[in-house]
Amino acid sequence: MIEKTFTPADVEPRVAAAWEAAQAFRAGREDRKDAPAYSIVIPPPNVTGSLHMGHALNNTLQDVLCRFERMRGKDVLWQPGTDHAGIATQMVVERQMMEHQEPNRHVIGREKFVEKVWAWKEQSGSTIVNQLKRLGASCDWSRERFTMDEGLSAAVVEIFVRLHEAGLIYKDKRLSNWDPKLLTVISDIEVQQEEKRGSFAWRRGDPDKPFDALALSKVLDRDPNGHLYYFDYPVVDADGRDTGAVITVATTRPETMLGDTGVAVHPDDPRYQDLVAAKARVRLPLVGRLIPIVADTYSDPEKGTGAVKITPAHDFNDAEVGKRQGLAAINIFDAEARLNENAPEAFRNLGRFEARKRIVATMHDLGHLAEVEPHQHQVPHGDRSGVPIEPWLTDQWYVNVRPLADKVVEAVRRGETRFVPLNWERVFFEWMDNIQPWCISRQLWWGHQIPAWYGPDGAYVVARDEAEAREKARAKWGADVALTRDEDVLDTWFSSALWPYSTFGWPEKTPELKKYYPTSVVVTGFDIIFFWVARMMMTGLFTMNEVPFRDVYLHALVRDEKGAKMSKSKGNVLDPLELIDQYGADALRFTLAAMAAQGRDIKLATSRVEGYRNFGTKLWNAARFAEVNGCLRDPAFDPKSATSALNRWIAGEAAKAAAETQTAIEAYKFNEAAGAVYRFIWNVVCDWYLELAKPVLTGSDEAAKAETRAMVAFILDQAILLLHPFMPFITEELWAVTAGEGGRTSVAALAPWPDLGGLLDAEAEAEIGWLVDLVSEIRSIRTEIGVPGGAQVPLVLVDASEAVKARYDRLGETLKRLARLSGVGFVDAAPKGAVQVIARGVTAALALEGIVDIEAEKARLGKEIARIDADIAKIDAKLGNPDFLARAKEEVVEEQRERREEATARRAKLTDALARL
Repeated sequence: MIEKTFTPADVEPRVAAAWEAAQAFRAGREDRKDAPAYSIVIPPPNVTGSLHMGHALNNTLQDVLCRFERMRGKDVLWQPGTDHAGIATQMVVERQMMEHQEPNRHVIGREKFVEKVWAWKEQSGSTIVNQLKRLGASCDWSRERFTMDEGLSAAVVEIFVRLHEAGLIYKDKRLSNWDPKLLTVISDIEVQQEEKRGSFAWRRGDPDKPFDALALSKVLDRDPNGHLYYFDYPVVDADGRDTGAVITVATTRPETMLGDTGVAVHPDDPRYQDLVAAKARVRLPLVGRLIPIVADTYSDPEKGTGAVKITPAHDFNDAEVGKRQGLAAINIFDAEARLNENAPEAFRNLGRFEARKRIVATMHDLGHLAEVEPHQHQVPHGDRSGVPIEPWLTDQWYVNVRPLADKVVEAVRRGETRFVPLNWERVFFEWMDNIQPWCISRQLWWGHQIPAWYGPDGAYVVARDEAEAREKARAKWGADVALTRDEDVLDTWFSSALWPYSTFGWPEKTPELKKYYPTSVVVTGFDIIFFWVARMMMTGLFTMNEVPFRDVYLHALVRDEKGAKMSKSKGNVLDPLELIDQYGADALRFTLAAMAAQGRDIKLATSRVEGYRNFGTKLWNAARFAEVNGCLRDPAFDPKSATSALNRWIAGEAAKAAAETQTAIEAYKFNEAAGAVYRFIWNVVCDWYLELAKPVLTGSDEAAKAETRAMVAFILDQAILLLHPFMPFITEELWAVTAGEGGRTSVAALAPWPDLGGLLDAEAEAEIGWLVDLVSEIRSIRTEIGVPGGAQVPLVLVDASEAVKARYDRLGETLKRLARLSGVGFVDAAPKGAVQVIARGVTAALALEGIVDIEAEKARLGKEIARIDADIAKIDAKLGNPDFLARAKEEVVEEQRERREEATARRAKLTDALARL
């Protein structure tokens, strides 16, 4: 017996246990060993992580696909696992050691520290896995992997060695994103841009505002970034003597001037052409070094003074200019961003921001400071450390990805992998065309240690293990030598780049690798298309000579209900676990799927989750209605045997819903698929079919009752199956409790996807469809024109054919009941003052005279349309204002566009209502 209410907290654990007992998600089940394979590898969440809304969206969409394909009879492998998350995990453990007042990692040493991290991982590392299970993720949990488990670690070493042997891995001194707090290189994705704008302003020669070094120091103590400083560099003659002329440069980072090796101006800037032609130089203040003035298109004549200082060792753009112009790269920082021995003695050992204050004050005292102004700009910060990162020259390991990227591009152009939405393909090509060498080394202890060993002279060998390293060392040096292993570890993205095949057992030739590679699709956010998707494709083609997935589905972001990005600082973060506690996993899942339109961010409101919880309740109540009315599942019932138009109609509607849902899922149009199921269950089944079936179920025609009872049970089965990929818990529970005598042979997760071919019935659709459309039109008119809810209104059918009259004879009483009609007549022409509606080519008219004041209603509608027109005009004025578009936040602009769409749609309805009068 079905409980009165569906309680997710009670049902979800029970359903999850049933899935586990049935091994429903196990890949390679005996009953599917010969079935076609369908495989997805989960984007491995950080082992330190907790389920956030991005995870909830990403895994819901993957689960919809996996459940759908499993129901279609395929052998589905949804490969789960977690990422070791180098920096994040190391920070967690170091923070715990600090809280417990334990010695730091440098005191206890690498081996004991790594032991501590493994202990933490075993104790706390499964948190997010359990949370994914709460979401209903149908992964094959028996195959869970970890990027540092034994098999995957072997895969990492193997591909490192192979890439090195192919000449694609090498060591080089280059600029990289250096985190001076964590003392490691970090990847681009671990760099967050923070907008800064200072408040200090001063200009040389302003008698009303003398330079106040103390005031500037206090401003910079609050935030060292957000100002633009203009410095005068003295121009010197060929003999190095000052000419009395200066060239003024602007910088946001005064401390880096100590490493300047040139000043760049645009080749076409007339202000500096004489200096360029004369091969003039400037004397670098505070240092005394003579540096050249070079012509380079990097300098923008429209910005600042048109002259820019070039510091190749501390700026990525400057490094490129330095290469083109042959400028030296002088490193002035140590690992902690303190000024080193290459800086003047007075500034050595100062932290970069203390040096900034000292240098600006000194430059003022020497007469070289022209101006300080507030300047709004983006400052890169480490996402874990929270401190500004430094472009810093270090020795690191790199992958030459250019040859790998070229093969990936060729594969995509051949159609071996496609992007959904397709527009991401163009973005992907642009990025791949401009790809740079990949820095893969990190100065951490937690991670895959680089398999390179150094000899006494600093040269190295790369090997799979120490024994192989010693063998290679003997060949290299001609004798046994002392070897020291590289202390760095690999970028976390290096191991996750192997995920689609390392999880299947590569480099061993396993049965799983043969069957499930390449995978069917990868589902991920667009923000890691380059860091993960592209690199999986590069390594997959390198190792397997085949792309790792056929499709790449890229979903958008989950934002708050106003369109703003969720962040703890804004206080607008929605916790998926809290929503699951409050509304159930099904409601959250369906909300995310229903809003996952391709290429459009999701604006998530709690009210939407609540609304879809109510949708689940609607289905639950429909099942209870069926149970109360004796609508029991009959395994022998053939829906094609139905005789009544109503039952033949609903069977056809189920077939249409199944086809529409299937087509949408196959096209990764999750919102359209969810919408098709929603409309079928709520609008077609609950609002129409069950309502129209009530008189039959309470009537005296036993044959009609028996057929309708069987059809109701059949239709609810189809509704449950269509909804299952989106709402697995409630559907699994209903599948069990509505099974009838003898139960079912499988859980819903393994039940076949509805095959409803041959159920479309044009005659039944024309009859019941006409009734549904006519009642809907009448209800809409009553609402738009303000007919009182309880009022009985007369209707006439205009110039009706004999077929329409016969149809009315069959459906008239139902029409009057559902549309609240006092009566129905037949006329040759619509009476004066009547409001006309057309349904399936049949004209009907509502006689509203005496019920509604037509003239007053016309005036009301006219006023409302005028008000909407005024609103649209205001919105258009904003959207047509370039200044508004430039200043307003993205979510504000989008909100205005949505308001315009809503207003336009509302206006169309009112205009239509007015035209009917």
